[in-house]
Amino acid sequence: MPKLLNGNQVRDDILAELKPRVERCRSAAGRPPGLAVVLVGDDPASHIYVRNKVKACQALGLHSVEVAPPATVTTEELLGVVGMLNRDPAIDGILVQMPLPKQVDSRRILESISPEKDADGFHPISVGRLVANLPGPRACTPAGVMEMLRRYAIDPAGKQAAVVGRSDIVGKPMALLLLHAHATVTICHSKTPDLASVCRRADILVAAIGRPAFVRRDFIKPGAVVVDVGINRIATRAEAERIWAGAPERLEEFDRKHSLLVGDVHPLEVDAASAVTPVPGGVGPLTIAMLMANTVELAERRLQLG
Repeated sequence: MPKLLNGNQVRDDILAELKPRVERCRSAAGRPPGLAVVLVGDDPASHIYVRNKVKACQALGLHSVEVAPPATVTTEELLGVVGMLNRDPAIDGILVQMPLPKQVDSRRILESISPEKDADGFHPISVGRLVANLPGPRACTPAGVMEMLRRYAIDPAGKQAAVVGRSDIVGKPMALLLLHAHATVTICHSKTPDLASVCRRADILVAAIGRPAFVRRDFIKPGAVVVDVGINRIATRAEAERIWAGAPERLEEFDRKHSLLVGDVHPLEVDAASAVTPVPGGVGPLTIAMLMANTVELAERRLQLG
């Protein structure tokens, strides 16, 4: 059986290490670091995610502000909201929750966030600093993966790594972070020929393609570390049977709950791996932990606390 990489434990360790840094900022500025989250519309998943972010801020002692414009908001109105937060001296980090309504120009909104307050690491200047391997906020989920690897003493240096998925949020920054850690990186996607054989060469395989149980046994090199970034909700009995046909206890759980979470890696076909991140409880908890870390780091930089 592969070793399970416990994201909940790593999250708790990260948050514990942040607490004295929060107090140092409070002492220097007379207030804790502040994070503003902009949430537009009624997407249930976004509301859950934002609620968890606010809870993490409270647990860490951060100042948190939630701004909730109506779903009918225009690009210009939302630019005004971001501008207000850019000017607010009590706010060190700003996060605009995606997705935004179709009538809003998401790129203009993200680019309007001050780079000095870019808690998500998505601003073009932050991305440029990542490419150049300069200090700055990193995209939270890939940064969390790197923390997971570091804390489990999994060194990417000299390893073959494959990243399945090329999104701006996960795939591309993940590949760059692994490259800066001296891995040889292949970025795979839906147009990659013979995807399974490409993945099978990887010592570290990161699945971030957004398709439930997509990565099967023949994708995994014996002894590989498998990082499952996907979080997919299974809501039909037929789909549950496709994935958990060999695990009747999981099907019974599905029948009780009427849904289950599964990653992008097939949960019953990872036996060849040396280590794997579970879903839930793997990479997911680290995304919010790294958002907290980015916010504290932005506050430290503003206060020149080296």
